[in-house]
Amino acid sequence: MGEHIFRLKGISKSFPGVKALDNISLDIKKGEVVALLGENGAGKSTLIKIMTGIYQPDSGEIEVFEEKTVFHDPADALSKGLSVIHQELSYLSELSVAENIFVGRLPCNKLGWVNWQVLIEKSRKVFERMGADINPNALMSTLSVAERQLVEIAKALSCDAKILVMDEPTSALGVEDAEKLLKLVHEMVSNTDLSVVYISHRLSEIFDVADRVVVLRDGQHIATKNVSETNEQELISLMVGRKIESFYAKTATQVVADVVFEVKSISTDFLQDISFDVRKGEILGLFGLLGAGCTEIAEALFGVSDLTAGEIVIDGKAQRITSPGSALERGIAYLPDERKANSLIMSMDVQGNMILVTLKEYAPVLGWINTKKVTESCWNWVKKLSIRTASLSTGIEFLSGGNQQKVALAKWLAKNPKVIILNGPTRGVDVGAKSEIYSAMQQMCDEGLGVIMISPELPELIAMCDRIAVVAGGRIKAILNSEGLSQETIMSYAV
Repeated sequence: MGEHIFRLKGISKSFPGVKALDNISLDIKKGEVVALLGENGAGKSTLIKIMTGIYQPDSGEIEVFEEKTVFHDPADALSKGLSVIHQELSYLSELSVAENIFVGRLPCNKLGWVNWQVLIEKSRKVFERMGADINPNALMSTLSVAERQLVEIAKALSCDAKILVMDEPTSALGVEDAEKLLKLVHEMVSNTDLSVVYISHRLSEIFDVADRVVVLRDGQHIATKNVSETNEQELISLMVGRKIESFYAKTATQVVADVVFEVKSISTDFLQDISFDVRKGEILGLFGLLGAGCTEIAEALFGVSDLTAGEIVIDGKAQRITSPGSALERGIAYLPDERKANSLIMSMDVQGNMILVTLKEYAPVLGWINTKKVTESCWNWVKKLSIRTASLSTGIEFLSGGNQQKVALAKWLAKNPKVIILNGPTRGVDVGAKSEIYSAMQQMCDEGLGVIMISPELPELIAMCDRIAVVAGGRIKAILNSEGLSQETIMSYAV
């Protein structure tokens, strides 16, 4: 690793009533990966926005290549070599890969016509630098999520970025694609002068890709550690400010005798002959690589897609499920993996989101809503799930990702389901919120619910689930007891 190419010195930033950053200093060397860790609300996003010119600090200094500078806007930061890949990818789906890479900077001749040959050649050279194989002529709409992520990296490198900020780059990727991306980051840093600031809630990735880790908490710098000199438990303690003795909350299943939910040889246009059961108080995991069929199974069980064969049995009785509404009435709840798009209405407040599926129960007489009952119920869920919100009228958009996820959970649990399907329940949430969601899952088991958990993260599946069904190509390849199970064994079935 070379000389320092970027420094923040004594950066502070306040918003009305909140000090988001308090005297933060950070340095980045040429050719290193610095991981930035902290719970949601720790100040990571504010710091990144200052690094990339979206915000200006109230105090402190920014140095690029030993020269003091001021970023007036993102274009100014980009011109000095800083580029960011946001968690929510930004692309034009009906334009080509090459057009997306050079959008706003298309090579044109004197008449203003796009020189397509030059555009394609420049795009190919960027992919060659990355070691990636993507057709520059392909439409973005035809690419996988992983490929779109690579196009975002190519866009940043095409601007001659010296420092690449990657915000949760693997949050939407499966295990295989996430591993490929981490390998790509390592190769780019090793073979070029690129430096990377890497943000992720998947702590295992930090040890795969980073050289140093910087921990923030409540807007303050807590520690900077060489990755080789720390471990996950220490980083978790630094982030949350306390020791989490049992990060994964699952204990021995209380009740496993009674089967509450059976899936018998169901098929759809994609799924083939899916069978499994879930017992009261049990967590059954579903694992597969991207496109294997886990989400398709969840959607089939919840009535989003039609069955072409097979049946679903609840408490020993076959059920005809034709829609999400009919699934919910029969005791099946489903928490989708995209909370902002499919779980919550971001323009509504906390209370409005909590009662989305139970509203009729609060209006038994002439359609008049019992507001007192609504308020009592919602506050009970806030307390039960440790949801951090100033009030029930707080807009859901102002809550952290973990608290948004717990509001979505409360919405479904308020319906008293017999089985709940959780698709990526800890995706994009910090370690403190993860621990609380695991505790909520244990509470569901204690109350006799059957839980189906879909996750790309094998450590949490092994720790939280009693059994794991491995899915590949629209089929279940194996159902394995999690006790003593290794990640390698699961992957051998998944591939």
